[in-house]
Formats: sequence, structure tokens, C-alpha cells
Amino acid sequence: MSMKGKALYTFQSENKEEISIQENEELVIFDDNSVDGWLQGENSKGQRGLFPASYVEVIRPRSNSNLTDCSISPVGSPGNDSSYFPSAPNTPFHMQQGYYDDDDDDWDDWDDSSTVVDDDGRSGANGHSHQSPHSNNPNVHYRAKPYMERQDSISSSRKGSMVGRNLNRFSSFVRSGVEAFVLGDVPMNAKIAESYTIEMGPKGPQWKESPTPFSCSIEDPTKQTKFKGIKTYISYRVTPSHNARPVYRRYKHFDWLYNRLLHKFTVISVPHLPEKQATGRFEEDFIEKRKRRLILWMDHMTSHPVLSQYEGFEHFLMCADDKQWKLGKRRAEKDEMMGANFMLTFQIPNEHQDLQDVEERVDSFKSFGKKMDDSVMQLTHVASELVRKHLGGFRKEFQRLGNAFQNVSQAFMLDPPHCSDTLNTAISHTGRTYENIGEMFAEQPKYDLFHMLDKLSLYQGLLANFPDIIHLQKGAFAKVKESQRMSDEGKMDQDEADGVRKRCRTVGFALQAEMNHFHQRREVDFKEMMQAYLKQQIAFYQRVGQQLERTLHMYDNL
Repeated sequence: MSMKGKALYTFQSENKEEISIQENEELVIFDDNSVDGWLQGENSKGQRGLFPASYVEVIRPRSNSNLTDCSISPVGSPGNDSSYFPSAPNTPFHMQQGYYDDDDDDWDDWDDSSTVVDDDGRSGANGHSHQSPHSNNPNVHYRAKPYMERQDSISSSRKGSMVGRNLNRFSSFVRSGVEAFVLGDVPMNAKIAESYTIEMGPKGPQWKESPTPFSCSIEDPTKQTKFKGIKTYISYRVTPSHNARPVYRRYKHFDWLYNRLLHKFTVISVPHLPEKQATGRFEEDFIEKRKRRLILWMDHMTSHPVLSQYEGFEHFLMCADDKQWKLGKRRAEKDEMMGANFMLTFQIPNEHQDLQDVEERVDSFKSFGKKMDDSVMQLTHVASELVRKHLGGFRKEFQRLGNAFQNVSQAFMLDPPHCSDTLNTAISHTGRTYENIGEMFAEQPKYDLFHMLDKLSLYQGLLANFPDIIHLQKGAFAKVKESQRMSDEGKMDQDEADGVRKRCRTVGFALQAEMNHFHQRREVDFKEMMQAYLKQQIAFYQRVGQQLERTLHMYDNL
């Protein structure tokens, strides 16, 4: 429930997630439970965002028997019950409000609150069995979740010489768990349940290829109903090449998987799903467009050496039993190798890399990514405009030209003594030919431009992920420099500073591996995109030329 507050001090925002407040300014506070010392609210200018809890006091309503009064207490004082959001530390802030279900449907038929019980009747950790789930992927193994201390309780026991933490606890560097990993705030009382290997390739660090590569088809979008027709949805047949056994998935199943991927793989550019749409979800054009883009999304997933090995992805692709589906879904949602723990899963090469060189490579990729993003957006705009012309302008212009030729033919028929039926027929046929060409232009985008736009949309999403991923590496670099400065000043042991540097290497290797994978896929995808577009353009204009040649021959015998 929103409540009023007043700023005790002036605070100047430093990023887009924060808002500035002035001393004595009246505020609206959306929730007085602070998150790592930050509140969300609105200032007197109507701006919404975060500000430090210790900078404000909350005006609390207080009720007596016949009198309503207000009490004022600083946020975070003993009178204020401060707590944390119950979300994972790497959950994006906008996602903590719950997921929007595109199918406008509840989840009761797809999920429940059941608990997996061992054979002896004891529940496993976090609601699932102590036994490892069976998996067909030899590289991914899961175990029961151990007790994990909260990161703030661990860090509070550190000495005062420890490297400082970012003030903004909502930054991606903090939420992802990379800060905690780099500073060594990761409990080491459990085995590493899964492993992803980074190896040195000809162009630098790269993900080790999956030992069992596969592909997956998405076909046959079918309209389905349930609850006696009350609920309607589209089901897709998903067939992995592992076993060629199809499973049927709705968009919300893809959406669930996508959000699990976002939570877990913080240093990997997870491809965006096709956009959601509130209306027209059952129109043929929209269904076909979504299917095309889901196919591209799936192709990228299966080609990624890390994402394709994820146990939750395998469960999505291969589980056909409803009961097992629910159990596997819960197991994925209870995955402990998230945030800072996920960084422990990387096996990096022994080769030495100078952090300055790594920083330069990252900066170079950042500049490249910005330029590519701009060029992809420009091409998307041009291609979209060309589609609009194909569907509208070009079709109309050719139809107008065809109609004009038809009118000439009709005019020639008005004076029979001087009328040439052969010429009139040829001119009339020319008019119909250009009308047909107009229709051909209107149909052509679905053979070439639509597919180009699909691919560009995929890459817009991939490129949009990299600024946040690069921010993780930049944050790690900053901690290395800070720790070395503190060591030089005698405020930190050199062994501790070396540990920060070593863990920063892990982050650097992972980012470089992802950068190299992006470049590898980019070359393959854009080669295929350009070849497919040019082949379709050649075939299109050949068909146009053939129609015009046949029409031309009608004038030969005049």
C-alpha cells in the first residue's frame, strides 16, 4: 500500500533506475519495506524510481479507538520491518512483479504445489527428492539444494578492509550475483553440480562444443480449447532430433523456459522470444509469424554450447508426461546454481590473459555491438518500409498501370471499322499482366523480406542483451582495481586481492567466449539470410520477366 513520506536529505540520482529527491520534499512511497537499503517511490515531480531508505522518513497512519493519527519513523529503523524481495538476486526488477501470461490463462492445469517425496516418505531439499533427477544429457547433473547463507550475512562478518560494495543494489552487476562472486561471497560448502568448459580457440576463449549436438523442429501450430471451449490457445509440435518424439507446447511454456534462462545464464545473451500480442493472437498471419520466429529462437538455442545443455531446456524438449513435467518444472525453479553460484560452474583455461588486454577487447566489442545494433535497426526500418510498399504502394501502382492499359484497349474498340482485335487483345492482356505483377509484389515479402525481418529481430534482441553483460565485466574490472589499490595501501592482504583478480578472470573468459560465439553465429546467420534473400529476389524477378516475355510475344503476329 502506498504511503506518504518526507525527504530528510537531498539525494542526486546517478542512473536511470534512481530518482533525485530534495530535503523536505514530499514523497509517495510504494512499499516501506526497503530492499538492501533502497525504496521505490515517486517524488513531487511525478518521477518514479529508487532512493536511499535512510534519506527519508515515512508518515505512517496510526489508528486509536476514535481517532486517526499519523506517526513518523525513519525507514530501516527498528519500527520498520525491512525485508528483501523473495526473488532471486539476479531477477530483473521489472520481472519481480510476476509474469504476464500471453495466453490469458491460469496455470492450475500446468502447475501445482505438490512436493516430491522420497521413497522413505521424507521430502527432499526445497520440495524435491535428494536423488538426482534422471537426465539424458551426460554433461549436466543436479543434486539436492543445500542450505545457502544470505550474501549480506556472509559479507557482514568480513573485516573492514574488504572491497566496498556498489551502493545501487539494483544494478545488474549486483542482481546477477557477479559482484558477490568476484568478492568471494559464495558459500563453498557444496559440490559444483554442473560444469561448462571454456577452451582456447584460434580467436580466443570459446565455449566447448556440446558432445551431443542436436536440432529441433517446431511445426503444426494448432488451435486448441479446454474447459469446454472457454479457454483457447495455440499448441506447437516440438520435435527434438535426440529421439524424434514430439511434445506439444504452448507459448507460455516457451515463456516459462525463457525466464528460467534469464535467471540462470546471466553472462550469456539469451535470445528474446517473439513479442506478445494482446489481440489478434489467433489470426493466421500472426500465428505464422510467431512460428517462424520460434523456429529461429529454437535454432539459436540448440546451436549454443551452453544453453543447449541446460537441464531445464532438455526437460522442455523431451518431457511428455504431465506429472513428470510438473516435477521437472519445480526442480528447475529450485535450481541452486543461480546468480553467484552459477559462476562456479565455469572451467576456464590455464592460459594467462592480461586484464588490460581483456578490457580492450571488451571495449572493442562494445563499439562493434553499438554500430551493429544501429545498422540492424536501420535495415529493419528500410525493410519494413519496403514491405509496406509491396503490400500497398507497388501493388496499387501496377494495378493503376494495368487499368490504364485496359482503358486504352476499350477505347480502341469503339470504332469497329478501324479496330484490330489482335492489337486490342494484346493491350488488354498487357493490362492484366501488370495487375498480376502488382499482386506478385504484394505476395513477395512472405518469401524474402519477412524472413529477413525475423532474423533481424532475433539479432536486435541478442544485441540488446550485451550492454548489461558487458556491465558485469566492467564491474568486475573495477573491483580488481579497487582491491589492488587497497592492497598497495596495506588495507587488504595481497592474497585476497589476488583472489578477486582470479575470479575476475573467470568473468572475462565467459564474456569473451560469449562474444566469440556471437561472432561465429553472426557470420553463419547473415550469410544464410543474404543468400536466401537474393535467391528469392532473383526467382521473383525471373517470374516477372517470364510474364512480360509471354505478353510481348502476343504482339509478334500483328
